[in-house]
Formats: sequence, structure tokens, C-alpha cells
Amino acid sequence: MDAQLEFLDEDINPLDSVEDVLSAHNWTFDRMTDDELMVEITGKSGKYRLFFIWQEDMSALQFCAQLDLQIMENNLPSAQESLLSINESMWMGHFDLPKETGKPSYRYTSLFRGPARNNISETIEDIVDISLAQCERHYPLFTLLASANDINDQALSLAMMDTAGES
Repeated sequence: MDAQLEFLDEDINPLDSVEDVLSAHNWTFDRMTDDELMVEITGKSGKYRLFFIWQEDMSALQFCAQLDLQIMENNLPSAQESLLSINESMWMGHFDLPKETGKPSYRYTSLFRGPARNNISETIEDIVDISLAQCERHYPLFTLLASANDINDQALSLAMMDTAGES
């Protein structure tokens, strides 16, 4: 068997590459188990908890970026409608709002089979970059849903608008 085929047959845990990517950013992470890793980071708008979970039997890496905001219970119907609207326009990944935390999360799952195993670090870097961009893009909406007692449709529409530049 040639060396390249042997490499592809090896059991590769992408969390080892996740550690390399996170270390390159000087982010301190916690490897809870062989298949779970978590890191807390600060973005432009807020703090995020990034979770990486490897499911070997499916060769799948599940990724979750949880925002540091908790949606107010009275805003849950508005939050659910907003998530539907956001997710309709997303090309990769999606936002959800787990009942147990009430914290908005961006989720993405990537398969690592065949040729995909050769570019693990690049794929992980892309997943992190894309997720943080999406979280930052929608942070104003989630802030509104986490803080306002009475949200009207106009306020929601403004919070969901894409802006150019920063103030």
C-alpha cells in the first residue's frame, strides 16, 4: 500500500487540527474529551463560545458558535420569526435558539472524508471565519431581542438590515 493511501486510511481526528488553528490565534481552549473542544473568544460586538464536536462514525465535525446573549422569554416568538428570515438567506450553516440556553447559536457541520481530510486546517479556519462574520452581522438583532421589553416590527426590520460601514 503506498504512503498516500495509508495516510487516507488513518483515523484522523480533526480536533487536533482545530487545536492548531486556535493556537495560531493565541486562543486558550479546553479539550473536554477526545471528541469535544470549547473556546471562548471576544469578537467586535460581543463574546462567543465556540464548540467543536467530532463524530467519528459519521466523519463529521459539528461546530457551534454561541452568542453571549440570552433572548428574553417575551421575545421568543419574534426571535423565532427572525431566525427563519435569517436562515432563508444563509448559504452555509444556520442559526438556532436552543430551549435549554435561550442563547442564539450559529451551527455548521462538515464532513471529513476522502480528499476533504487533506485540507482540515484550512476548512476549520474557513468555518470559524464564516461563523464569526455571520454572528457579528446579526449581533444587533440578537442584542435587541435580548434587551428590549417590547419590540415592534419596525425595530426588528431595522435591526435585520445589512449596513455599510460602522459608526
